[in-house]
Amino acid sequence: MNEYMRMIVVLTVISIVAGAALAFTYEATNPKIQEQERQALEQAVMNVIPGTEKMETVEKDGMTFYIGMDGQGNKKGIAFKTTGSGFSGPIEIMVGYDPKEGKLTGIEILSMSETPGLGAKIKEPSFTDQFKGKSVNDEFAPKKDVQVITGATISPTAVANAIKTSLDKVTEIYPVGGDY
Repeated sequence: MNEYMRMIVVLTVISIVAGAALAFTYEATNPKIQEQERQALEQAVMNVIPGTEKMETVEKDGMTFYIGMDGQGNKKGIAFKTTGSGFSGPIEIMVGYDPKEGKLTGIEILSMSETPGLGAKIKEPSFTDQFKGKSVNDEFAPKKDVQVITGATISPTAVANAIKTSLDKVTEIYPVGGDY
């Protein structure tokens, strides 16, 4: 066997071993990763709908909703994900909504890549808490009924616009005062 064939065989064997190791690692860790993602989602729903102890997932009109319930099975509200376009990329938001009253019950920033110390402040309670109790009829207009973060207006505007845009569709599916 000449030297070139030997190199090809050695590289092929190394590639097969590395690929098998990668596949094994994926198979071993994937169930744990999926469970952690499920727990994070469930915790986010509990955070945006006060009093929630368990949730039920519902698909309607191309959207996924999470119905929050207390220990006795009484519905406490619904949660849904929305995404805004921030300064440094997408901002994923979990929004809690009470269709009976037509008000938000809370929001949580699930993921974002905004500038630390500026746009990243959208994760802080000083920003997110202003959405609790907000009516679906509010404007969600930055600097009017949504406080922005000094030096970082793009990120708060993205959050407000994403919530308002999604709420318009959500209120068609779950109208104010209706059952869910």
